[in-house]
Amino acid sequence: MSIIEASHLTKTYGKARGIIDVSFQVAEGEIFGFIGPNGAGKSTTIRLFLSLIYPTSGSATIFGKDCIKYGPELRQEIGYLPSDVFYYEGMKVIDLLTYSASFYNRDCTKRLHELAGIMELDLHRRIDDLSYGNKKKVGIVQGLLHQPKLLFLDEPTAGLDPLMQRKFFQLIRQENQRGVTVFFSSHILGEVQRLCSRVGIIKEGRIAEIADILTLQQNNYKRISVAGDNLDPAYFDMPGVSNLEHNNGTVHFFYKGDINTIMRKIGGITLSDVTIEEPTLEEIFMHYYE
Repeated sequence: MSIIEASHLTKTYGKARGIIDVSFQVAEGEIFGFIGPNGAGKSTTIRLFLSLIYPTSGSATIFGKDCIKYGPELRQEIGYLPSDVFYYEGMKVIDLLTYSASFYNRDCTKRLHELAGIMELDLHRRIDDLSYGNKKKVGIVQGLLHQPKLLFLDEPTAGLDPLMQRKFFQLIRQENQRGVTVFFSSHILGEVQRLCSRVGIIKEGRIAEIADILTLQQNNYKRISVAGDNLDPAYFDMPGVSNLEHNNGTVHFFYKGDINTIMRKIGGITLSDVTIEEPTLEEIFMHYYE
């Protein structure tokens, strides 16, 4: 069952581009990664799903219901962590979170305190005394305190130190294990690789690719290094080879194509070492932006 569905979703800001003809689905219980550089259209897409802005054309549904028509009802079951968090600065953290909890038709008190403990958040400090990282922790607690069925996370780890990032990822995995669907938007590819099973790549407002991460790596190019005496890099100058480099007696390159072809080529010379690796998500990502 699809929890999220975008169909030909388009948003323009006058003459400025937002997103163009974006279509994809996110299944129930999935952690879906949405990656692209700043300005690619990630936040615009999320804001359309949350009906914070309205589409120019196309449609978006959550839990099978139109996001615009049923926005207030849908938001009862959605948690949202925006990329930038802004609060009433004069309030204490506990007052802000209690106020946030009052918007939901359930008692959030126990979960609020559990999450504050996990994120090491001092509930009795004033918002304007908090660092950016601690304000981000407030946003995490705020997004999760009502135990939503769907989470939208927009650049969620910005401002968190490495230890807090690890705790945050552990928390998201736990939420996912209890059935929460997660839409994880980021330009930090290593995060997506760690957490997500499937990924959408957005480029200049359009979807460039949607695939599960393993398929994306396996169907993409291989990273190959060969070492030996008197290697001539030109020997590997053939169709499917790119980024050919030679240093310290080792030739490095990317290869896309029939693996048997490149293996026969490698087998035709004497080598001291060879490594064949899957590309990182970062390398795959850059491939779409070249």
